Amino acid sequence: VVGAPSEPLALPAYAIIGGGKRVAGNGVGSVSSCQAMLDFAGKHGITADVEVVKMDYVNTAVERLEKNDVRYRFVIDVAGSQLDAAA
Repeated sequence: VVGAPSEPLALPAYAIIGGGKRVAGNGVGSVSSCQAMLDFAGKHGITADVEVVKMDYVNTAVERLEKNDVRYRFVIDVAGSQLDAAA
């Protein structure tokens, strides 16, 4: 499981115990575990649900976060944004 579900997570205890599986939590993964997760996702065509925004939309994105008006994570497209080099 990657991320925190909005509802409590129900797990089949006997399948986990009998299969020798384990469930662990971590607020931040190590670099190697994050890379392994990204490799796995790429290999299996797993994508993230995100809303890509430009830098000039960041203030609006923060307002939407405060109103809980967000379905996905925001990703800021820095490379595709018009940035003032003098700023």
